[in-house]
Amino acid sequence: MYEKLVAYAAKQLELDPEDITPESSFESLGIDSLDVVEMIMDLETELGVELDIEGENIATFGELAAFIDAKVN
Repeated sequence: MYEKLVAYAAKQLELDPEDITPESSFESLGIDSLDVVEMIMDLETELGVELDIEGENIATFGELAAFIDAKVN
């Protein structure tokens, strides 16, 4: 899932994949909350699963990947 998130961010948000690590915060990469919501909605559609992150403390790519993995598996 982590690799899928990096590929999405590189393509949709025009980020360099080499700049993204599991510890990278969305804020440090210039990703705002709207970008995160769009990414979640796109992933929900692609994966066919609801990913309700409201109330979750998710600030990094690694945390988001772990959250999605837990919902999908």
